[in-house]
Amino acid sequence: MDSILVVFYSNTGNSRRLAQLLSTQKGWPTGEVVEQHPRSSMLRSVLDSLLRRRPAVQYKGPDPTGFRTVVLVAPIWMYRLASPMRTFVHDWRKQLDRVAVLVTMGRRGGSNAAAEIGNILGHDPVLSEVVTARAIEDGSCAEAVNAFGDALVPPAGVPPVRPAVLSPEAG
Repeated sequence: MDSILVVFYSNTGNSRRLAQLLSTQKGWPTGEVVEQHPRSSMLRSVLDSLLRRRPAVQYKGPDPTGFRTVVLVAPIWMYRLASPMRTFVHDWRKQLDRVAVLVTMGRRGGSNAAAEIGNILGHDPVLSEVVTARAIEDGSCAEAVNAFGDALVPPAGVPPVRPAVLSPEAG
């Protein structure tokens, strides 16, 4: 199947807005990773991140195995992938052959999440980009997100090219 699914985890709403923007622009379905026990404190998020914990989650959405590409949208916590998305990637790693990653961050460390996902899967994402919370809030990321989506659907037989202008960490 040559289709794309957007799967997101969001604690503050930034990753949710980013996933909704991408899925609206491209007409792609979405799925959500939801924690079984909602977070009551920032301390738990910090500890989960530092210790690379995998909290219990539920996935609500279409079966990812029915899609050629799955776009993972998640924040970073303490320079690491948000732990609920870590759980999802770990649990579905055998079914996630072609993955792209959109990471939300406050200021730094976004590229670490894509590397962590690659380590869990045993292969690198086909495309990864970082979007700041500020760009999500003011809407300035819309064009870059659209370009990210376009890069996932190249002409037949042509691998996607990573547009370097999309990364706020590119100096």
